[in-house]
Amino acid sequence: MLKKTNFYINGKWVLPSKTNDFEVINPSNEEPFAVISLGFKEDTDSAVKAAKLAFVNWKETSKEERINLLEKLLKIYKKRFNEMAKAMSMEMGSPIDYAISTHASSGQSHLEDFILRLKNFKFEENFDSKSNNRICYEPIGVCGLITPWNWPINQIALKVIPALSTGCTMILKPSEIAPISAMLFAEMIDEANFPAGVFNLVNGDGAGVGTQISSHPDIDMISFTGSTRAGKLITKNAANTIKRVCLELGGKGGNIVFADSYPNAVRDGIRNVMSNSGQSCDAPTRMLVEKSIYQRAIKEAADEANKIQVDVASKKGDHIGPVVSKAQYDKIINLINSGIEEGATLAAGGPDLPNGLNKGYFIKPTIFTDVTNNMQIAKKEIFGPVLSIIPFESEEEAINVTNDTEYGLGNYLQTEDKEKAKRVSKKLRSGIVYINGKSPDSGTPFGGYKQSGNGREGGSWGLEEYLEVKTITGWD
Repeated sequence: MLKKTNFYINGKWVLPSKTNDFEVINPSNEEPFAVISLGFKEDTDSAVKAAKLAFVNWKETSKEERINLLEKLLKIYKKRFNEMAKAMSMEMGSPIDYAISTHASSGQSHLEDFILRLKNFKFEENFDSKSNNRICYEPIGVCGLITPWNWPINQIALKVIPALSTGCTMILKPSEIAPISAMLFAEMIDEANFPAGVFNLVNGDGAGVGTQISSHPDIDMISFTGSTRAGKLITKNAANTIKRVCLELGGKGGNIVFADSYPNAVRDGIRNVMSNSGQSCDAPTRMLVEKSIYQRAIKEAADEANKIQVDVASKKGDHIGPVVSKAQYDKIINLINSGIEEGATLAAGGPDLPNGLNKGYFIKPTIFTDVTNNMQIAKKEIFGPVLSIIPFESEEEAINVTNDTEYGLGNYLQTEDKEKAKRVSKKLRSGIVYINGKSPDSGTPFGGYKQSGNGREGGSWGLEEYLEVKTITGWD
């Protein structure tokens, strides 16, 4: 049993103000493998005080000083890369090969890209060649960073690194369900010798430390990734002190498969949804298929889903692992049952445990067909390996159905007609559109429309989230 009950405050690992142990469960076997502490107000206040004091000097550091520290952190991250992968495999159930190739590598790639963006970022510039006005970008201050369990180090890197880069100080509250990767990252920060108080970590749940951070008068900005429900509460808590709030929330992405799509479009769409056990906010969990290829698509989707293996996270190979927790498992199973009750056709998977797995939070890759957009499985963010297939007749209908959701994070479309792809992508109401499965380049902005959030993470846009803009007249 790992004992990780201390917090990282003001450059030291310190005991919590009161004992409040919390067991971290391995979702592959439902057994605890670590114990952490959940913080109290005294712990949050101590971390905020440290960050506020550290901001006085940290905001004055040069870009070069911050780059040197980040490059040192990158070397340490590479050295401890496999530890990071193993931590996420145990805490959130990612198969170890996927944890290495995708989860741990995301932290490294974000570090590398933000260092590049920081080197090229101008913190001061003239308004234009004819103006004597100077535009300055200055750190916003003390930041409260609240990260989720489904992509742990990915989201930590997308918040902590730009905050450090821009001269902000911070308090990180990772998900209490998957906190070990965050604590390992804090060890790396400590090893890199960032000044005391610049980075602080306090574990806790949303109702406790999360609420304390979002309402704290000495915190200038909140960056939160998680559910839309929690994002609304955080926004309300932050309102009294007019904090900046950057939210990356839920999604219910549509994947429009036109009749002229490339041959493996349906199968690739299934693999996309099921990766990470369906626990990705931008997963294309509604597949809209043109009616002329609908029956073929159903057969391909069911066949591909049935080929996907489900197994424990420690096992090497190409398979999906469990979902993260009992609460998440119960929610997904209830929604699968609601799909059956509402009259959708179960083409693959279902609520029963996969063969041979009687312990752990495992769910079969599940495909529903004959789905309408007003069913619960088409409206709610299930956050599990569940896909709904919806037929459409026209381009206009596909666009309307895809946009008929409260979310707007990521949408997808498959067609070999380049002009149609451009035309449709411009009409989809989401922060990102993936054409034919193409991945975004490093440093492109990520974020949502509507109830999928506000603000953008990644690249220079991610740096700007942590900066205030100042105009100074009469500069020259």
